[in-house]
Amino acid sequence: MPELTLRERSVPGHRGPRLQPLDVPAEGAEKHLPRERLRAEAPGLPEISEPAAVRHFVNLSVLNHHIDKAIYPLGSCTMKYNPKLNDEMAQMPGFAAIHPFQPEELSQGALAVIGELHEWLKAIMGMPAITTQPAAGAQCELTAILMTRAYHAQRGDAREEVIVPDSAHGTNPSTAAQVGYRSVTIPSGTDGCVDIDALRRAVSKKTAALMLTNPNTLGIFERQVGEIARIVHDAGALLYLDGANLNALVGLASPGAMGFDFAHINLHKTFSTPHGGGGPGGGVLCVREELAPYLPMPVLERSGEGYRWSYDRPSSIGRVHSYYGNFGMLVRALCYVKSLGAEGLAEVSREAILNANYLKARLTEAYAPSHEGYCMHEFVLSASRQKARGVRALDIAKRILDFGMHAPTTYFPLIVEEALMIEPTETETKAGLDAFAEVLLAIDRESREDPERVKQAPTKTPVRRLDEARAARKLTLTWRDLEAEGADG
Repeated sequence: MPELTLRERSVPGHRGPRLQPLDVPAEGAEKHLPRERLRAEAPGLPEISEPAAVRHFVNLSVLNHHIDKAIYPLGSCTMKYNPKLNDEMAQMPGFAAIHPFQPEELSQGALAVIGELHEWLKAIMGMPAITTQPAAGAQCELTAILMTRAYHAQRGDAREEVIVPDSAHGTNPSTAAQVGYRSVTIPSGTDGCVDIDALRRAVSKKTAALMLTNPNTLGIFERQVGEIARIVHDAGALLYLDGANLNALVGLASPGAMGFDFAHINLHKTFSTPHGGGGPGGGVLCVREELAPYLPMPVLERSGEGYRWSYDRPSSIGRVHSYYGNFGMLVRALCYVKSLGAEGLAEVSREAILNANYLKARLTEAYAPSHEGYCMHEFVLSASRQKARGVRALDIAKRILDFGMHAPTTYFPLIVEEALMIEPTETETKAGLDAFAEVLLAIDRESREDPERVKQAPTKTPVRRLDEARAARKLTLTWRDLEAEGADG
């Protein structure tokens, strides 16, 4: 192969010659690169200073909203602050540079991190068996319902249905369908909790499981959870806890004691690991002893003074995720629980509940609450009063952006008209809560005095309100779609 050379070339707008690094020889270049990859002429790249480049990317970064910037009150998503200490620990070379194929005897430090986290989480959940392999809560659901199918199949018990409350997260019925079950929806009562009589009518020998969120998505604790567990178990079915709202329970209540057979944890919701684009997520599934044989393999076990991965699991449903889960998230979660300890974790739950109730009390004069009384870590308001003035929940959410804050979850749960689902989390100060409340109260006043201003929002963001109907009809999935859209105008 000819020696690679540096050639001088000119760039438009640039004075003097410039070196083009490590180019292939012009003569015979097609021998080394595909013809379609060869340029006819050098690209006209801009030349800017390093500060200009840094400022460009910093300015881009602050256009995105994040928890370090302002309140992020997404109900049921628990956008918790991520302590920087957690990131520092996860970035230690012994953790960040470890390879999943590294021999077990050379990975004992990492395995000890996973093992210690397992012990913490089993104690918190009141359940004896665990896997941290799933990537997130939705995959924990899939894992549990696959285990449910294996559990019933091994008993020769053909079951067809999974019961889901009408306030459930959408992943619940979709998970049931993905595993091959028919989803049966039961209504909520006037108190916002599961209608027990409707549950009794729905449960039968066809029932494989009930998927229950507690506290539910209305922010209400299912006070009859013990009776729910009895009804489900008397029918030979299993009870699954969707742990999306665990931020209200840690250190205060035990899912195992409530009668759950499965319970999942979103590490990125409850244990302060990065969420969304800052992920990846982390999922944990805890189960009672009888279900442990069905856990995905490998399962971490003690071996003398150390740990080993067990693959001898004949009843296992198999892998649900590559390797051993998202290890960096497990390091962060262990750092969080060890930093706080048992008393600190319980205090987090109390603060989350206190913050939500304070904010609810400040807002219910202007916005209709979905249900009266105290809430847990989150609550749901209805913008029905504002809708009567021509302003909808979506308009309110868009207007919040103009104040430099993130909007709450809108239009969920579906059983609440014009829903605004708010979760402030435990790390917001009273001053921060008051600032958010004042924004929502100001928007309520605008809905009376200047509704068009709300309906035209946002006005201060780089991108104004998008045509969501057109976006749904005409998806831009590839660069070619984008180019075609530009050609169409």
